[in-house]
Amino acid sequence: HTICADVTGVQTCALPIFPIALLAAALAVTGCSAATSDPGTVEAVESPAAGTVALLPAEQFAAASEQPGVVLLDVRTPEEFADGHIEGALNVDLNSPDFTAQMADLDPVITYAVYCRSGNRSATATSYMLQEGFAPPYELAGGIVAWESAGLPVT
Repeated sequence: HTICADVTGVQTCALPIFPIALLAAALAVTGCSAATSDPGTVEAVESPAAGTVALLPAEQFAAASEQPGVVLLDVRTPEEFADGHIEGALNVDLNSPDFTAQMADLDPVITYAVYCRSGNRSATATSYMLQEGFAPPYELAGGIVAWESAGLPVT
């Protein structure tokens, strides 16, 4: 049974505590999912929801970028790209005068995994992508700096 009270003209309802405690105990014992995973692997990353950017830490970004059909997009300058980038990435310089023209050449249906040096330019690029109707992208939180700090390789 639900317990309701009228508090200053607003009806507030709550479930009795015992069933909630029982549910919490069951979840604590069984977990939210019956799936098991190898602790040495990174689980698959879900696609970003429509109209959103999935901001991911380095390990999850790596897993997302390895999913079939996902294209890595580095939005740093060509010089920064030449100094080291994630293998397989395309380079489209956000600060280039022809950035929008280069983006227009990309397939907006494809899912992109976008990064820069620290996360500022990639945030701008992913926002632009959403405005232009691109599929919701992944974004590397902390940029390639975070990627390298996590011990992940650059070429």
